[in-house]
Parts: sequence; C-alpha cells; structure tokens
Amino acid sequence: MTSDGPSRAEVDLPGPGEPAFLLVLTHGAGGEPASPDVLAAAEAGRRLGGMVALVTQPYRVKGRRAPGSPARQDAAWVEIISALRDSAGPALPLIQGGRSNGARVACRTARAVAARAVIALAFPLHPPGKPERSRAAELRDAGTKVLVVNGDRDPFGVPDAASDIQVVVLAGETHALSRKPDEAGRAVESWLRGVMAVDRRAG
Repeated sequence: MTSDGPSRAEVDLPGPGEPAFLLVLTHGAGGEPASPDVLAAAEAGRRLGGMVALVTQPYRVKGRRAPGSPARQDAAWVEIISALRDSAGPALPLIQGGRSNGARVACRTARAVAARAVIALAFPLHPPGKPERSRAAELRDAGTKVLVVNGDRDPFGVPDAASDIQVVVLAGETHALSRKPDEAGRAVESWLRGVMAVDRRAG
C-alpha cells in the first residue's frame, strides 16, 4: 500500500545463498512489467544472484494508463522501495530501473532511496519531434551510475553518454526494445557485473 493506492510486486529470490543485491524494475507509462526488455533485464539480475522485484505501480493497478503527477508517482515509488527494502534487508545494495516513464521515475528518485545504480531502458529523452524539451537533466541528477539502453530508431531520442552515464544503442530497435531483448539483457548483465565488482573492491 502506498499514498497513491496499492502497488504490486512480484519478487524472485536467487538460488542457494544470500542475494548479492536487490534489483527493482518497473514498466512504462501504459504498460506492464512483462515487456521483453524489462524481463531480459530481470533475468540478467537473477543470473548474477540478485533478488529481483517487478513492480506494477499504483496507477496501473487502478487501471489507468497515464501516471499522473510526477511528484505523486515518485512519492509512491519511494514507499514501494522502502517496503521492499524492509523485506530484503536494508544492507542489500539497491539497483533500480525501468523502461521509458519507469526509467524517468528511477532516475528522479535515485538519490532519495540511495540507489547504488539505475537501469534506464528506452529512456525518453524528449517527446517525439520536440528535442528542445530534453529530459537529460533527469539522467544527470540521478547522482549515481546509470545504464541507458535505447534503440537507434527511437523517436524519443537517444541520450549522450557522460561520466556516470553509459549508453548502449541497439541497432534496428525502436522505443519498444522488443526485437532483440536478449541484446538488452546482455548489456545489462555486463554493466551489472562492473557495478558489483566495484562494490566488492570497495568492501
């Protein structure tokens, strides 16, 4: 339960042993967590020993397609993360992400929830045909490492890489990232290995 109503989380634990991290992923504005790219990212997390949660946000549980106020959406997300951390253990490193609008939420809330890293699938850099309305600041303001996976035919644009922002561009993919989800999964797995290796060295 959140301040915007109930959400839903499907949680998968890794095999034997304690999870290495908590990976929380969510959907785009009108979708569900079962999109090919999100499922590929989730599987990458499982292969690396992560506890994976696929979240349906409150507005979608209510049957709405539009997320409504960003402030209300972000507040509900912070509550969702808090509840998942309570069950997973607060010491477990948190990696959060999503596709499209869900990627924006993950970036905007990364500081508030102290996310170790963010996965941004099909990040919508700007509305189609309106490059002047860039959302690049949301990526920069995440305050942590961000992986962006976009298609080269995405009408929402492709962000530029930066010091903490790695960008993987998949040839032939549109905003849906549905033609080659395995490539998206491989990109996520490779990047996650690097993120977790840094954590192990720091520890």
